[in-house]
Amino acid sequence: MEYAVLFFFSLSIAFPIIHSFNCLPLFKKRKKRYRPKPIFEKSVSILIPCYNEEKIIATSVENMKTLTYSSLDIIYINDGSTDATLGKLNELLQLKESSKLPLNQLKHKKVIEFYKSELYPNIYVLDKTNGGKADALNAGIEYSSNELVVTLDADTIMTDHSLPAINETFEEQNVVAAGGMVHVLQTKTKNPSSGLTLRGTNLLIRAQALDFLRAFYITKVSHARFGALSIISGAFGIFRKQVLLNVGGYRTTIGEDIDITLKIQRHISGDKNKKVTFIPDAVCYTELPENLWDLFKQRVRWQKAFIDCVIHFRSFLGKNLFTSSVSFFYIFEAFISGTLAVYFMTSIFVVDGFALHSSALEYVLIYVLYIFIFGLVYDMVAIGMGEYHGYAFQEKDTYPLLATILFDIFIFRIVTMVCVAYGSIAYFFNRDWNKVSRTGREYQADSRPAA
Repeated sequence: MEYAVLFFFSLSIAFPIIHSFNCLPLFKKRKKRYRPKPIFEKSVSILIPCYNEEKIIATSVENMKTLTYSSLDIIYINDGSTDATLGKLNELLQLKESSKLPLNQLKHKKVIEFYKSELYPNIYVLDKTNGGKADALNAGIEYSSNELVVTLDADTIMTDHSLPAINETFEEQNVVAAGGMVHVLQTKTKNPSSGLTLRGTNLLIRAQALDFLRAFYITKVSHARFGALSIISGAFGIFRKQVLLNVGGYRTTIGEDIDITLKIQRHISGDKNKKVTFIPDAVCYTELPENLWDLFKQRVRWQKAFIDCVIHFRSFLGKNLFTSSVSFFYIFEAFISGTLAVYFMTSIFVVDGFALHSSALEYVLIYVLYIFIFGLVYDMVAIGMGEYHGYAFQEKDTYPLLATILFDIFIFRIVTMVCVAYGSIAYFFNRDWNKVSRTGREYQADSRPAA
């Protein structure tokens, strides 16, 4: 028993330490965040699946209108919405029918009509029968015309400098897919050069903002350097269109973002010259849950998606456990340390506690001490990395940020552990999407690139 405890505890310590050091820009000069426009711009299609997004769709359209990248088209995919999403798109874009033909290479539900905006010649709307997000993305790929495909959620706002950063990254022919940085939309400032703000947000949003800094600026940066990225966020992903076609597009599943990333990693596993990377200069903002119930639904869905991919890709992950960094980190870090350890350590605390073993108190004290020390260090590294990449919190947020760190360490992480434990079991009984409600709040898109 002691060896098992030591094993799980060692993993829970090792991975944060590894990522905290590996994400640091040691001996590297910071590249200029905004570079001169390249002579050649790769063509990009932005796909935005929509299901009952009438509350937020105007913000998305306003954002797309501000993008200055020239080789760009945008396709909104109305996935059988039962609200006024399509009507709202028509109101904003003045749609007319278009005769564009699909590739007929990917399977998806029936397309009802394909429209083109009369106001903005590079914006289109695809209206189709409901089939889920993965199905909607497959339909969008079918109607896209460009070399690169960017996938965004309907509540995502993209910064104008993201597309040039993407263009530069994909000048390397070995890059087949990439993830961008995702910040919390509720922390966005009106001036894009002002960083992030906690003003007007509750503790739950603040904790999620901190969580995203850790997940992207520490974990994803580190995973990318190890060649171990196993998830490109569904809120903001970039792919070579041909690679998406080569792997058969998206599988209809509860976690299309993890699934497509692992499909691509499996596809390129025999070619060491190909890679999936992370682009910290490609930045977007997405709306996150503002109440505990919506947070619970979202995190449970994420965990269900994770378990689904453990099962679906078990052969690929198992065969390459010690030869592929993707498999190694997915199994040892995410599955063993991130999921199994939750059940094991909890059972130790409960069983020893009821048996009145003194070791139970020792486990609790050691674990609490670990959570506090490493949680504090991890949060500080994440905040520092955010500042390094140009997304520091404002000076007036210092005290709210300190309160957020304490809330994150002692409450928020316990909540996420509960979601992990519940979601892992719930997957086998209920695989519904559990859509998170939108706030209905209007957000301001950047009117110009950040300076």
